[in-house]
Amino acid sequence: MRPRPPLGNPFQILLLACSFALAGYAGVRLLAGDWRAVALWLVGAALLHDLVLLPLYTLADRAVVRGLGAAGRREGTLYVRVPAALSGLLLLVWFPLISGMADRRYRSATGLSTDGFLARWLLISAVLFGGSALLWGLRVRRATKRRPPAAH
Repeated sequence: MRPRPPLGNPFQILLLACSFALAGYAGVRLLAGDWRAVALWLVGAALLHDLVLLPLYTLADRAVVRGLGAAGRREGTLYVRVPAALSGLLLLVWFPLISGMADRRYRSATGLSTDGFLARWLLISAVLFGGSALLWGLRVRRATKRRPPAAH
């Protein structure tokens, strides 16, 4: 007979139950208004992601892997993937303000302009990629110092 797995910490079970209750409450509140529009938005977002975005960033990732060559494939790709993912996430969240599409609504709600969002996003992306390149360079330098010299 196999031993039964432990049931888990009671605090974890309580936390999980509270999470489900909160998610259920949010779902009921979200769907209370116009549930068809919410369902259409969710299905549209899933289709957009699966049919358009996933192939695009898969192709971009393959281009990065091929560009790094056989030597740096495993180690180097993370130094491109992580800042790209963070930059893409920031673009996804702040796209209406970065693109200026929500300028009128944002200005009426806050009294501020959306002019600086594109420049800030580009600056943050440059810092992410630059920091990642610096870390990768330090790692490569450290790895080359540890290698013994080749015998001739």
